[in-house]
Amino acid sequence: MTATLSSKAAAAERHRHLLSKKWNTKDFDRVNVLGNDGSYGHSGCVNALSWARDGALLLTAGDDRTVQIWSMDPSLEHDYPYICRGVLKTGHRANIFNAKMLPHSSKIATVSADAQVRLHDMGDLSVSAPISISDGRYSCTQTLRCHEQRVKRIVTEDSPHLFLTVAEDGCIRQHDIRTAHSCGDACPPPLLDIGFELSTLSLSPLTPYQFVAAGEAPYGYLFDRRQISRLSMAERARSLRMGVTNCIRRLGRQEGTRKRHNDHITGSRMSILNGHEVLLSYSGDAVYLYSTRDDCVRQDDSYMSGVPVVPPRQCFRGARNVDTIKDGKQLVNFLGSQEQFVTSGSDDGNIFIWKKDGGLHSILEGDSSIVNVIEGHPHLPLFAASGLDSTVKLFGPTSSPSVFSRTADAEDIIETNERRTASGHLRHIDIMTMLYTATASNASPDNNGQCQHQ
Repeated sequence: MTATLSSKAAAAERHRHLLSKKWNTKDFDRVNVLGNDGSYGHSGCVNALSWARDGALLLTAGDDRTVQIWSMDPSLEHDYPYICRGVLKTGHRANIFNAKMLPHSSKIATVSADAQVRLHDMGDLSVSAPISISDGRYSCTQTLRCHEQRVKRIVTEDSPHLFLTVAEDGCIRQHDIRTAHSCGDACPPPLLDIGFELSTLSLSPLTPYQFVAAGEAPYGYLFDRRQISRLSMAERARSLRMGVTNCIRRLGRQEGTRKRHNDHITGSRMSILNGHEVLLSYSGDAVYLYSTRDDCVRQDDSYMSGVPVVPPRQCFRGARNVDTIKDGKQLVNFLGSQEQFVTSGSDDGNIFIWKKDGGLHSILEGDSSIVNVIEGHPHLPLFAASGLDSTVKLFGPTSSPSVFSRTADAEDIIETNERRTASGHLRHIDIMTMLYTATASNASPDNNGQCQHQ
């Protein structure tokens, strides 16, 4: 058994090494656009991208409140010939912010500005032609109303039954769809109730007992679900008021870094390859790389002042992250078979890709307005990007001159982004947030209503 596991691990490492050679090309280029032919695709902004673990399917979701399921059609001759295999009408009454497939099942979880978490069943996707929105089917099998405000992110575990969600009510909840309850007073207690607005959540399959949460605060917070049993009675009482987990590290910027009253982290990502590296994207600032294994420093702070702070290993600058601060952004990620790149979307419509040492690798045109989400394929040298456009762009390495590369204009692009960020040109009242809030308010469920989770 041990020899078999070792051989599989060695084969996986060889596969990653071969793929890394393809990733380490000079540049990337657009290889396909999903939903641009007018007959199928989304009708609004695309806020959510998620690959199946085996890479066979891609989920997309957004403002039109549908989930669309894409896979390759081997009968088509062009590269990466993805077509829409299914359209799920979710029943959400406001924008979808995130959608994830639950491992080892045909179920999909979605979260939305209507404060709901919904479960859907993909059913049979054995269709031979693209499916349009008008042909979509209603798919919701369960509706959870445990959160009180907009729900922003889903994190799956290695289970078809368990997943985490984070919302602007400051709560992180673990949902077990095997356990029935009526939402309202009977909802299980949250894992965490941090006391301020949260917008991002990340977990690594290598360390599933830990997760990073962040939002309207200058820190990302690393929690460990194993720690509750190690606390003293007094500490345990305090932890239970916050939830049933414990913060063990804060991830923050160096002393002297400019901080504003509206510090906000818009995106986080934990490494799936090593389990200790973490990316945080700060609104109005940069992307920072941390390691939860690094030595800590102490910083005076009014919140969780006793929790040590981990300083960043590296900073990645150039992208602009100010507009639509709280609405659907998850614009930071690792890329490459060895996670040798760091990537971020930008408010100028570009995709920034850096090497781990902080050097800029490339800039790509990703959207006509704003790039919000970038997700790498789990096995192929391929990544998807989406934003305010209704289409999804696919990118891959190229040995030819890149048509959509903007790297040659890097100096001007970065200078413009820095100038607009520093001057506060885009730091205005977030009209989109107001619209989303109004939409969610109009669509919010009756608080006295009960939903059956069964």
